[in-house]
Amino acid sequence: MATLKKSRDKKVAGVCGGVANYLGIDPTIMRIIWLCAVLFAGTGLLLYLIAWLVMPD
Repeated sequence: MATLKKSRDKKVAGVCGGVANYLGIDPTIMRIIWLCAVLFAGTGLLLYLIAWLVMPD
């Protein structure tokens, strides 16, 4: 089983890549999902910042 950690394939901080690797999906799809969460729900940015601080490298 994969562990949740930041990805080395970074665009900003590696959070989306790490979550995508953990879930077994393409990182680009995860980035699109996260962008939709930021634009439509407004909580995506806060969750991204928390994940950036909490997730190990």
